[in-house]
Amino acid sequence: MAALALRPQRPVQQHGSRRSPALWPAGGTVLLLAVASLFVGVSDVSPADLLAGDAGAWQTVLVSRVPRTLALVLAGVALSIAGFILQLMARNRFVEPSTVGTVESATAGILVATLVLPGAPIMGKMLVAAVFAMAGTALFLAVLRRIPLRNTLIVPLVGIMLGGVIASVTTFVAYRFDLLQTLNTWMIGDFSGLVRGRYELLWIVAVLAVVGYLCADRFTVAGMGEEFTTNLGLDYRRTMNLGLVLVSLISAVVVVVVGAIPFLGLIVPNLVSLLIGDNVRRAVPWIAVVGAVFVLACDILGRIIRFPYEVPVGVIVSVVGSILFITLLVRRNAGAR
Repeated sequence: MAALALRPQRPVQQHGSRRSPALWPAGGTVLLLAVASLFVGVSDVSPADLLAGDAGAWQTVLVSRVPRTLALVLAGVALSIAGFILQLMARNRFVEPSTVGTVESATAGILVATLVLPGAPIMGKMLVAAVFAMAGTALFLAVLRRIPLRNTLIVPLVGIMLGGVIASVTTFVAYRFDLLQTLNTWMIGDFSGLVRGRYELLWIVAVLAVVGYLCADRFTVAGMGEEFTTNLGLDYRRTMNLGLVLVSLISAVVVVVVGAIPFLGLIVPNLVSLLIGDNVRRAVPWIAVVGAVFVLACDILGRIIRFPYEVPVGVIVSVVGSILFITLLVRRNAGAR
């Protein structure tokens, strides 16, 4: 049986009677955290300074704090939805771009672009990274089709091993060309260097996230296998290719602009599933909001935990995400007994 057609113990889409909580309090939480993000940092900026018309305070907020906050929201929303799309396509709750080799492939693409096209603009490097990310994701899905998977926990392990191989080759090449320090900047998500003029590419992922929301049901059907999808009148290959493009572009843009943020696309969809169930149309807005809240909260924590120094948000998300990931695995294993 093809790996993509495997039926997990919990269905991807479930029209149960579970009532969804109101979305507006979660949206309010995003707004509160975004406002707090504007006033947390080494530069002392307060609402009183802004109301008094302090030119320095306004410059700090408009040039640095607002772009950073927008970038956090956009990255959190897009990566969470990208992880959800990948889970729908693979029919597995424990996959996301950083556990299937997508992020590692995008990083390899940036390294290749740096070596081969050192003078290329950032858009060119992003496109090269997207092509590599697409190839890495397609390779992962192809491997799944050829492995008899009897346990859904094997799927993320296969993806992690594939990502590890790609990352090892990338690290070796970077070492040979004395680019290890440059490579590390792409491996760890960090928003500290974002200012006006350096984050705008992330608006691309906002558009891609909207497309992912509109096509979420199609990805659900495609994840059930080619025969099932064709019987429903959908073009299986076109739908899968669209999903690959969306996940790859989102991953590539985020890696190019801020670096890798692991586990985000895995944790957020699973938390939303526990909260409101698995109705796809109802889940996507919640995934977007919870993803923004999660990244904003981790970034604020990273700025205050060793103030005035800053811990990159990728490190905070990795620690929190890995703990939640292990918790989900243990819970999944306990429920299977």
